[in-house]
Amino acid sequence: MTRAKNTLKLIHDGRYAAEVPVELIEDDTAWSPYLSPEDVRKLDAVRLALKRGDFAEAAKYGRVFELAPAAAK
Repeated sequence: MTRAKNTLKLIHDGRYAAEVPVELIEDDTAWSPYLSPEDVRKLDAVRLALKRGDFAEAAKYGRVFELAPAAAK
C-alpha cells in the first residue's frame, strides 16, 4: 500500500534558506519514504536558485529566508 504525506523540506545555501512543500511517499519497500522525481527536481531548482541569488525564482517553490546569527544572551 502506498501512502503520501505532505511535509516541508528546508534547503540551505549560505545565508539563505527556503522552506519547500513536498510529498513523502511511503510504501512497503526498503526505499521508503522517498520523494517523487518532480519534488526532487523542485528541490534542485530551489538549491540552484539560492546559490545564484535568484530569490524570486526560489520563492516560486516556497518561502525564502535570510539567515542571521542569533545574538548570545
